[in-house]
Amino acid sequence: MPIEIACWWTPSTGRTSANSVRVAFVVDVLVLKMDSELELPRYAHLGDAGADLLAREGVTLAPCGGRGIVPTGVALAIPEGYAGFVQPRSGLAMKHGVTCLNTPGLIDSGYRGEVRVLLVNTDPVSAYEVHRGDRIAQLVIQRVERADFLQVDELPGSARGAGGFGHTGR
Repeated sequence: MPIEIACWWTPSTGRTSANSVRVAFVVDVLVLKMDSELELPRYAHLGDAGADLLAREGVTLAPCGGRGIVPTGVALAIPEGYAGFVQPRSGLAMKHGVTCLNTPGLIDSGYRGEVRVLLVNTDPVSAYEVHRGDRIAQLVIQRVERADFLQVDELPGSARGAGGFGHTGR
């Protein structure tokens, strides 16, 4: 199933604008379906960045940090130069306090195992039941660059410098 990444571009200026034409870039991601009854990952709406991932099995997430690994029933062949990023669904987080624990979860292009999602229940009182077929997370496919790490004796200066956690205030 091709995954579409769209942008709007005006050829004469090379900039985006309200009158821009749509240029779509499509990346083919091969999917091995491990469960014939579940749908492939898919976008709910045109223009969505994330494709829904479904639960292959049910799991109960206890309140106050209960967690579980939920299989999705799919394995992917993401092309080299791209990666998959598993992200939470905002509705689950807002309505039930359920989110992905290691967000974003990274799927490297060389990984061929089943995609599994690590969910956590932050609700202080209620357990959460994940049912087979539930939409549990979103998959975003993005281009990634590979870096050459070059050792140096000193780094060039910058306006920020070495300021880290909380250095700009509250």
